[in-house]
Amino acid sequence: MADLPPARLRLLKPPFYSTGMDCFGPFQVKIGRRCEKRWGIIFKCLTTRSVHLDLLTSIDTDSFLMALRRFVARCGTPAELYSDHGTNFYGGQRELQEAFVSLTPQIQLHLAKQKIAFHFNPPGAPHFEGAWEREIKSVKTALRVTVSSQVVTEEVLQTVLIEVEGMLNSKPLGYISSDVADLDPVTPNYLLMGRPDSSIPFVVYPATELMGRRRWRQSQVLADQFWLSFICHYLPTLQTRNKWHTDTSDLSTGTIVMLIDPQLPRALWLVGKVVKTFPGSDGHIRAAEIQVKDKTYIRPVTRLIRLPAFTDLES
Repeated sequence: MADLPPARLRLLKPPFYSTGMDCFGPFQVKIGRRCEKRWGIIFKCLTTRSVHLDLLTSIDTDSFLMALRRFVARCGTPAELYSDHGTNFYGGQRELQEAFVSLTPQIQLHLAKQKIAFHFNPPGAPHFEGAWEREIKSVKTALRVTVSSQVVTEEVLQTVLIEVEGMLNSKPLGYISSDVADLDPVTPNYLLMGRPDSSIPFVVYPATELMGRRRWRQSQVLADQFWLSFICHYLPTLQTRNKWHTDTSDLSTGTIVMLIDPQLPRALWLVGKVVKTFPGSDGHIRAAEIQVKDKTYIRPVTRLIRLPAFTDLES
């Protein structure tokens, strides 16, 4: 089993430094006498496990870019975004790239540090985005319990989504001890708002205290406590290796493989040749480009079966 990717280990970085995103839905909302569709979008910090939810009026590029602007205004600019090959995500990346190129060189140099690096997972690889796909399941479970099959207004749906976001950010990372003397489990809200739950009020200090300096020290202590608990109690649980204890040889260019397609019977799976490989951050091959006659496909190595070499592929 490989080590954790660098996006999962951005320690001492601000929340949402490395973020995974995806859309889910649709949901029916009531507007006057008619019903319309709405979609949800999730942004999840891959290190601190913080979650940000928003509502989309459509699934196109413009709605995604407006949701991204709201996310940046509330949570800060992420350094990298991970997503699938959604057309709205591709279109948003292209729009931002074209807008950046059209700027003057002086402005480009000033904004270079704020550029967002987009990373698109290969097709047919849902396990590449399991961190935020699991949160989507939690969101849908909460919506099924609260809203069920009712057709609510857009304002009600947005309110419920934000409350679900608060519940997910209050979820403890790791296991909760049964000993009351142990420290409280670390949650993403410790880093986002300095307290484990949004319903707990802040500590009130007397007016004679130095409020500015005290608040700064308090915020720093809370952030240090989050990262200390994160590194000591939660991070070691992510690296348990229950299988794949030995390394296997990576795919190389020219290898004959069979493409696994769950939608087809095995007798109809395609056979092709590896023409290009895509290594991961650890140097191992994670995806490959396969040529099948005059077409090419990009697939993860988990959807490829290595076959013995043939002298003539056409035969």
